[in-house]
Amino acid sequence: KVAKKAHAEGTTLKEAALALELMTSEEFDAWVRPENMVRPAG
Repeated sequence: KVAKKAHAEGTTLKEAALALELMTSEEFDAWVRPENMVRPAG
């Protein structure tokens, strides 16, 4: 839901999550780790 909104509106994932009121800025920063999204886990 967040990714679709961000893509459709040309915004960041954080901006979309905040707009959808799914989490606070602090929660987003704590939970979303971009470094884990750009390379294989393990």
